[in-house]
Amino acid sequence: MINKEDIRNYIYETALNPEKDISKKYKKLSAEINRESISRPLISVCINSSSVVSGARHTHKAILSYLKERKTDADLEYSGGMGLCSLEPVVSVQLPGMCKILFKNIYAEKVIALLDNIFNHIVPQDDILAQIRNDLHTSWQNVPYLDELDFFRLQERRVLQNCGMISPEDINQYIGHGGYHTFIHAINHLTPDEVASIVKESNLRGRSGSGYSTGIKIEKAMQAGGEQKYVICNGVESDPGAFLECFIAESDPHRVIEGIAILSYAIGAGKAYIYVAWENTLVISRLKKALEQAKETGLLGDNIFNSGYNLHINLFVSPGAFVCGQETAMLNSIEGKRGVPSERPPYPTENGLFGKPTLINNLETISNIPDILRYGANWFKETGTNGSAGTKVFSVTGHVNNNCVAEIPFGKTFDYLINIIAGSTPPDKKLKAFGFGGPSGHILPSDKADTIIDIDTLKQENLKLGAGGLIVMDSDTCMLDMARYYMGFLKEESCGKCITCREGTKNILHILDQVTKRPGKEPGNQTLERFKGIMSIETLAEVIQDTALCGLGENAPNVVLDTLKYFRTEYEEHIFERKCSANVCRDLRTFYIDMENCVGCAACKDKCPTNAIYGLPKHPHFIFENKCIGCGLCQQACMFNAIFIK
Repeated sequence: MINKEDIRNYIYETALNPEKDISKKYKKLSAEINRESISRPLISVCINSSSVVSGARHTHKAILSYLKERKTDADLEYSGGMGLCSLEPVVSVQLPGMCKILFKNIYAEKVIALLDNIFNHIVPQDDILAQIRNDLHTSWQNVPYLDELDFFRLQERRVLQNCGMISPEDINQYIGHGGYHTFIHAINHLTPDEVASIVKESNLRGRSGSGYSTGIKIEKAMQAGGEQKYVICNGVESDPGAFLECFIAESDPHRVIEGIAILSYAIGAGKAYIYVAWENTLVISRLKKALEQAKETGLLGDNIFNSGYNLHINLFVSPGAFVCGQETAMLNSIEGKRGVPSERPPYPTENGLFGKPTLINNLETISNIPDILRYGANWFKETGTNGSAGTKVFSVTGHVNNNCVAEIPFGKTFDYLINIIAGSTPPDKKLKAFGFGGPSGHILPSDKADTIIDIDTLKQENLKLGAGGLIVMDSDTCMLDMARYYMGFLKEESCGKCITCREGTKNILHILDQVTKRPGKEPGNQTLERFKGIMSIETLAEVIQDTALCGLGENAPNVVLDTLKYFRTEYEEHIFERKCSANVCRDLRTFYIDMENCVGCAACKDKCPTNAIYGLPKHPHFIFENKCIGCGLCQQACMFNAIFIK
């Protein structure tokens, strides 16, 4: 059992004497918390949101049963995610004296065979992922090292460096990897001005929104008068397709807390908040545990490590509205008011939470702070571009071979992220488009994939990077359907405070619904109204952009305008030909049965919700088009490849 006082002394002496080699004094402690010396097998199961969906909790339960039934003397713990979402659940095993070895796609039914083999020093090749390089341990034969895999080799993992490497539920492991040393050093050796200066010199910019300078924000909060100030970490990430901040908080929560603590010291804040969405239950539980551990270790509370500095961090669970991610709406929410945006200025750095100066940054931005203070501003600027220093974390999902969370330097292209890191689209498909920034972000065609990921470069094209959720779309995607989905989301999430956003998003959605509506007998005036709506959609979108109160409304029409700009032929196809070439829009597709392939099994007939399929048993069936609603259930039920779309 590791003594808390030993941990406190270890952090304190290491932080105050960064140039002094104290490894001999704490050699045994360091080896224990870094898992360099173990006396019995150590098994880790990656538990994060994506792995839980893949069945990781069942895997964990199966391992517990295995160890109990066989009375095996081994330790079992949770690890954070590595970013390889398509390969979850990931399980690692470390035997005494051997390098840690990782296995992919370990479902509950694979546990017995895996552990039987590995405990006998047999590596099952089908499930092997890699081993982690460690010169103190013996390597496994014919097993690649993790840092040799292209997915990791081609990234620049800074914010994600601990993800998957340590247990997010063990503060000692974070400390063993250098955690909290920077914070303790800062409050004992640096003035708030020096901390602010280092961050400003690093050119760190917000990793969401407009990419505003974090250093300038800190300066403004410092210069604001008043004894009471606040820091807020915005961890709300409700954009469909974005889960990188959730991933960071689940896999390395102490990094987030240390970043908040450093920023709080810089502006003289004694209280801070972490604002997270209510549905992210694992994020909430991990952050709660991390905050408790930090308090117990003396890293939060009053007179931290006898420095005279006091800091208390509270976890605030959002009611879940998308608009609460906007900073002024978030402030209202924390104050117990309705989460709706307020006009700016004044900005939160002048008049924020409870009317006090408040520094607000998103979770990824804050996660960069410990390393900037640890290694310096010049180190941070070595990576990235002149205008956008450092790295950017992305969650990549959609039509790619490897759904993942990855970290790349600014200056790379979307093509690099999609085709090199995420493994491109499936072999039989082609990249059609990619979207970033969520529902109020942007969708670009495949020929724009060489666009450089740089805040200023994107701004020149009137594009905003957003939080970092990237959705990849192949040739089977209907761009109108995507625009309609996003607009439906934004209509539901509009707070309703300003009429242009409330009514504008509703009207645009209505127009898109009309475009994809099934052709039928409609009066001439309705047809005319439909065409008038389509003709006015761009003007309506521009009015919303110019007059909406907050960023959600201003950016709400982006996807519609992008798809109109780059995929206008699809709009014309839907409008004039009443056809969806991607066969996605249900109301514009009709199914038919190939008589030669149909054997009359009636499987399709049984599934049809509108009784549109007729035929005698063991005789070919046929579909009445006027009854068919295009749901596709018949095609899914057919086992003889006899049902097609016209």
